[in-house]
Amino acid sequence: MSESSTLEQIVAGKAAADGFVRTSWWWIRHAPVRADEGRIYGQTDLSCDCSDARAFSGLAALLPRKAIWLTSHLSRTHQTAQAIWAAGNFEPTPEFQQDKGLAEQHLGDWQGLDRREFLMNREQEPDSFWYASAEERAPNGESFLDLLARVGTAIERTTKSHRGSDIIAVAHGGTIRAAIAIALGLKPRGGFAFMIDNCSLTRLDHYQGKKRSGWRVKAINHRP
Repeated sequence: MSESSTLEQIVAGKAAADGFVRTSWWWIRHAPVRADEGRIYGQTDLSCDCSDARAFSGLAALLPRKAIWLTSHLSRTHQTAQAIWAAGNFEPTPEFQQDKGLAEQHLGDWQGLDRREFLMNREQEPDSFWYASAEERAPNGESFLDLLARVGTAIERTTKSHRGSDIIAVAHGGTIRAAIAIALGLKPRGGFAFMIDNCSLTRLDHYQGKKRSGWRVKAINHRP
C-alpha cells in the first residue's frame, strides 16, 4: 500500500471519528450531441448520441449502486442517464430527478448561430476557450457568473437535502466546470481551464463538519 493511500485512510478515519459527513457528487457530462449542425446550442433541447455502449458500461461499473440520480431538464441528460442505467442493470429502477438549476449556461440570442463564424469574429483569450468572458452575459441569456450562482444554489440545496448520500448528476460541460470552480474556490474564469469531455466522470466530495465544510476532488474528466 502506498504512503498516499495509507495517509488517506488515516485522515478519512479521523474525519469520520470527528463527525464529518461526506456527500459524494458523481458528475457525468451527457453523451455527444450530433444534431447541432455546427451551431451554438446552450440550452436548446437537442438529443444526444447514445450508441457508444462501451462508454456507458465503463461508467456504470464505477458508479455506486445506491444513489440519488439527478439530471437537468434537457433531454440529452435524461437519455444519457437512461443509457448508463441500462448498461449497469441498476436495481431497483432509480428515479431520475430533474433540476433546472443543473442546466447548461443559457446562451440567449447566440443559440442557433454558426459556432465557427461566431468564434472567428470574437477576440479570444488563451485561458478561456469559451464563447465569452465569465462576466459577459449573452443577450437575453446568462453569463458564466450567472451559471455559477445558479449551480451553486442547486448544489447547496441538494447537498443539504441528501447529506451523506451518493449523488449521480448527469449534466453539462458548463455546469460541471462551475461545480469544479466552486469546489476549488477558484475565480470564475478559472472554471474555463478544465476540459470536460462527453461521458466523462468528475468526482467531488463535500465534507460537512461541526463548524466548517469543504470539498475534496477525487477525479476530473475521467474517461473509463
